[in-house]
Amino acid sequence: MTSRVYVSQDVVVRFAPSPNGWLHLGHAYAALTAYDYARERGRKFLLRIEDIDLGRSRPEFVDAILADLRWLGIDWDGEVIYQSQRLDSYGEAAGRLKDMGLLYPCFCTRSSLQAIQQTKGFRQGPDGPIYPRICSHLDKDEVAQRIGNEPHCWRLDVEKALDLTGALTWHDDLRGEQVADPAVLGDVIIIPKDNPVSYHLAVTVDDARDGITHVVRGQDLFASTHIHRLLQALLGLPVPRYVHHPVLVDETGSKLSKSRGSASLTLLREAGANPYMLTSRLRKNIFPVGITLSKV
Repeated sequence: MTSRVYVSQDVVVRFAPSPNGWLHLGHAYAALTAYDYARERGRKFLLRIEDIDLGRSRPEFVDAILADLRWLGIDWDGEVIYQSQRLDSYGEAAGRLKDMGLLYPCFCTRSSLQAIQQTKGFRQGPDGPIYPRICSHLDKDEVAQRIGNEPHCWRLDVEKALDLTGALTWHDDLRGEQVADPAVLGDVIIIPKDNPVSYHLAVTVDDARDGITHVVRGQDLFASTHIHRLLQALLGLPVPRYVHHPVLVDETGSKLSKSRGSASLTLLREAGANPYMLTSRLRKNIFPVGITLSKV
């Protein structure tokens, strides 16, 4: 099972924020890094709004993203892309994986998994506890009985998928050739219980659909690339090159985030901050006190 690899002279880069909160300095740094990577090569830069989290995505956050990027002097080619307008393509991709026998329904609840973790403990991965494949061992009769009556997600059977694809590699411009190891994240969710598609499937399908040749994003997503490489092979999608750059972190070493209340670009913009000075300092890696770059 093979995938195409983009040739180096083609450069199409994207920035893909989620409208579930206000953008902060970490987003500004990521957007500028991706934008400069494309523009310095005279190539295309796309903006994709990853609004598949139906419960948290809000129109005011979309409006703020567009305003913040324009304030920073970041423009993009073509129309803004919205994942919420592409649900059919994600469903088609998920259906292909189901037809290949690579997805299984998972009936585990958050509380049941927490109880198991407290008594037995889970193997830890880069993004937290790894799902212990509880529902992968259910027989067909039990699944048929439960699937119409219980909420469930659909997980990727990574072990079975790797048996199908064989060994896989991908290239990172900062770390060199990488051997894909999807097991580091385990059997990730492909179709959540409460949303139409997971980040992993949507971003993989979209990067191929949008012709993205170079995925320029933060190193906090490095581990996810192992799963994305597997999905590319399973779905016969092109393999972009990757550039996982450092992310901004605070004095505790934690990355700036919406959930931790990091200062928003909207507040800076509305307070009259100078965007030219801000972008200049970010490009020179000059950050406010208490903020620095993570180590790659």
